[in-house]
Amino acid sequence: MKQMKVGIVGTGLIASLMAKTLNGLNDENIKNYAVASRTLTKARAFADEYKIEKAYGSYMELIQDDDIDLVYIAVPHNDHYRIAKLCIENKKNVLCEKPFTVNAEETKDLLALAKENNVLITEAIWTRYMPSRKLINDVIASGIIGQVHSIQANLGYPLKDVKRMISPELAGGALLDVGVYTVNFALMVFGNDIKDIFAKAVMSDKGIDLTDSITITWNDGKMAVLHASMMTPTDRCGFIYGEKGYICVTNINNPEAIKIYDVEHNLIKEVEIPKQVTGYEYEVLACAKAIDKNELECEAMPHKETIFVMEILDKIRNQWNMKYPFEK
Repeated sequence: MKQMKVGIVGTGLIASLMAKTLNGLNDENIKNYAVASRTLTKARAFADEYKIEKAYGSYMELIQDDDIDLVYIAVPHNDHYRIAKLCIENKKNVLCEKPFTVNAEETKDLLALAKENNVLITEAIWTRYMPSRKLINDVIASGIIGQVHSIQANLGYPLKDVKRMISPELAGGALLDVGVYTVNFALMVFGNDIKDIFAKAVMSDKGIDLTDSITITWNDGKMAVLHASMMTPTDRCGFIYGEKGYICVTNINNPEAIKIYDVEHNLIKEVEIPKQVTGYEYEVLACAKAIDKNELECEAMPHKETIFVMEILDKIRNQWNMKYPFEK
């Protein structure tokens, strides 16, 4: 495998987490190579902090650096499409933070463009790449909790004072930032044969969702009841209920514990989760593997799955009559 040089677009909290991840990998084949911000001062400060070789005062300068093999996009949601499109047009492989774009139309357009330009593009929703995904499904497949019928999951953080979360212009709201994790959690267990979706939200005076309730039913009778909020912290737990017991996943956003209980609520088993750098390393390693094989998508989060999730988010927002100012 040849060395993969990574360029980070953005210098916020998530970009910092990726920089820590790349440095913590200690993999000579993956290099934390460049960072771009809207100002050179910010980029240089970030580069100094994380020992990054190149700093750019514009996104385009980084995208046009011929030495970069993969661009990680960590800017507000509303800018994902624009930056990813620039990357693709400049033949750069892309790892784009979730939500991949703001709507399914943008997603389909980007994926078609990436295929046309023969570059890798994938969504950086880390839970799809983590080992915990297989560990949870292996517990279900073992039959220890019997036939599975329903899921409850929640994710919430006190984010109401974060500008990008409360701004319609930046595609704010709970759904695209935290609710997307609850939807992915349910889909990773129950699959995509969905019958219907019913969602309600408490809206802000600016017209974005603050707290969400989402109920999904599947054609085989399974159901998921999901809760997401940007107003309060929640316990972040996911429960998978079967006829012989249930699984409790602590922190569906980055699983910390997987515990199995019987029908009497006795703890009967706990699954060990592998130690990790931050949890972001799995998506980076998946990209490196795909690029090395000249593949245009990652097995853990194929393009059809990214489209499917975005279509679900669109359906939910349509039920709320919620559109961002820049959407058609």
